[in-house]
Amino acid sequence: MPNDVYAPAPLQPGTLRITPIGGLGEIGRNMTTFEIDGKILIVDCGVLFPEEHQPGVDLILPDFSPIKDRLDDVVGVVLTHGHEDHIGAVPYLLRLRADIPLIGSTLTLALIEAKLKEHRIKPYTLNVAEGQMEALGPFDLEFVAVNHSIPDALAVVIHSVAGTVLATGDFKMDQLPLDGRLTDLREFARLGKSGVDVFLVDSTNADVPGFTTPERSIGPVLDQVISKATKKVVVASFSSHVHRVQQVLDAAHANGRRVALLGRSMVRNMTIAADLGFLKVPAGVLVDYKKAGDIPDDKIVFMSTGSQGEPMAVLSRMANRDHQISVGEGDTIILASSLIPGNENAVYRIIDGLTKIGANVVHKGNAKVHVSGHAAAGELLYCYNILKPKNVLPVHGEFRHLHANAQLAIQTGIPAENVFEGEDGSVYDLKDGVMTQVGQLDIGFVYVDGSTVGEITDADLKDRRILGEEGFISVIVVVDAATGKIITGPEIHAKGFAEDDAIFDAVKPKIAAALADSAQNGVRDTHALAQVVRRTVGRWVNVSYRRRPMIVPLVIEA
Repeated sequence: MPNDVYAPAPLQPGTLRITPIGGLGEIGRNMTTFEIDGKILIVDCGVLFPEEHQPGVDLILPDFSPIKDRLDDVVGVVLTHGHEDHIGAVPYLLRLRADIPLIGSTLTLALIEAKLKEHRIKPYTLNVAEGQMEALGPFDLEFVAVNHSIPDALAVVIHSVAGTVLATGDFKMDQLPLDGRLTDLREFARLGKSGVDVFLVDSTNADVPGFTTPERSIGPVLDQVISKATKKVVVASFSSHVHRVQQVLDAAHANGRRVALLGRSMVRNMTIAADLGFLKVPAGVLVDYKKAGDIPDDKIVFMSTGSQGEPMAVLSRMANRDHQISVGEGDTIILASSLIPGNENAVYRIIDGLTKIGANVVHKGNAKVHVSGHAAAGELLYCYNILKPKNVLPVHGEFRHLHANAQLAIQTGIPAENVFEGEDGSVYDLKDGVMTQVGQLDIGFVYVDGSTVGEITDADLKDRRILGEEGFISVIVVVDAATGKIITGPEIHAKGFAEDDAIFDAVKPKIAAALADSAQNGVRDTHALAQVVRRTVGRWVNVSYRRRPMIVPLVIEA
C-alpha cells in the first residue's frame, strides 16, 4: 500500500537524509538525493519510458520539485553508468542549473556529454574511475567497479559524519565478463569489514532465483543464428548496450557479413564507445547505412534501435511495411534485448506482425539471445553476506522486485525493522548507524511531450485515452438569446465513432427537448446549456452503443 504523504521534520545537523526521487516501484527514473548539513548530493538522474496507457508521451522525468528551490545546495550528480534510465533526465536538471558538476566514468560522461550537446548545454564534469576517492562538500566519495550490461559502470560509496552508504547502481556479478571487468567483491568485502550503514541495492532481478547467465553465453547463439540465416538479418537492442553490439559485430564478421548501424542514438553511442576503446570493431565490418543497399541480403546485418533507446519502434515500422528496410520471407529478426515491463503485449504484437510477413523472429523466449544486466537472487545473497549492512534500502525495481530483495536481506539475518521497502518520495534519516523513515513526499510524474515539459497532466492523458479508445463527438447548437429556443442545429459530427453521422438523427429531438425544458426553467447561460447537451448525448450514446466518447458541445447565442 502507498504510504500516506507527510512532511519530514527539519533536518538536524550531522544527520544524513536519503530520499529516492525515482526508481522505486518502476523500472526507470532512477534518482536519489543525499543531504547533510545543508548540502545535497544526487546519485543518478534517469528517465522512464512511457507505457501504452500514456499516449503521446515521449519520456517521463523524475519530479524535481523537492530540490527545485535548493539547486544552489547541490554539490554534484554522480552517474553510476550510461543507460538512459540513469542519465536521460540530466539535460532537464541542467536546464534548471547548468553548472551542477557531473561525476562519472569515462564512457558514462562521454555518453551524457553527447546528449547534452544536442540540448546545447556544456556541462562541468569530473571524470572518476574505480579505486578513486573524491571529496564533494561534506561527502567523501569512493568508487567501486561493478559489472553491468554497459561497460565502465561504478558503484559509489558515500562517507559522511552520519555513516557510510553503498549505492550499487545497476550491477550483476558476471564471473566471465566480456571486458574482463568484474564486480569488485574484494572491495565489497573491505567495505563490509569497515562497516556499511546503508546498502542501496539494485532489485530488478531479485525475484529471479540463482545467478544471471554470463554475457558471453550469447555470442555462440548469435553466431549460430546468423550462420543459418539465408537472407538479411536485423538485430534489435538498446542503443547503449555495447557488449551486445560487440557480439553482433563479432558474429557478423565470423560469418562474412557487414554490419550497418540504424538509428541516430545507436550510431552516436557506438561511435563514442569505439573511439574510447570500449567497442572493438573488426576491420571492414561496419558499413554506412546509406551504402548497405548495395550489399547482398546474405552479406548484411542491420543493428537497430528505436528513439529513446526503445528497440521496438523500428521493428514496428518494419512489421507494418513502412520502413526503408523491407522485411519479408526468409529474413531473420533477432530481439536481443529485455522487455520493458508494461510493453510486453506491444512487443508480442510486433513479433506476430513480423512472423506473419514471413520473417524468422528469434527472441529470448525461443533462444538465448539476451541475458539480464542485473544480479539475480543468488548474487544478492552473496552481497548481503559479504557486506553485512546495518540497514538495507532496495532500489531500482517495481514493488514486487523491491519486496523480493527485502526478503533476501531478511533471510541473511538483517533485522526486518532495518530493511525498508520504500517508494518514490520516501524520506529516511541516518544517524549513528540508525535509519528511520521520517517523511513521505508527494512525488508525481513529469511528462515530456515534444518540446513541453511537465505541462501534460494525468487528466490530459485520460482525455487522450478516451479519444483513442472511445472516439469524439462535437455538437453545435445556436439558440435564441431571449427565448433559449434552437435557431440552428443541433449539428453533430463524430470522429473514431461511427461511419455515418446520420445515426445521430435519433438524438437530435432529445437535445431539442432538453434545451426547451431548460429554457422553460429560465436557464440562459450557454455553459449550463452546453452541459445539458453533453449529458443528453452522453446518456443516449451509452444506452444505444455502450460507448463513452469525448463529447464537446458548443452552444452559441444569437
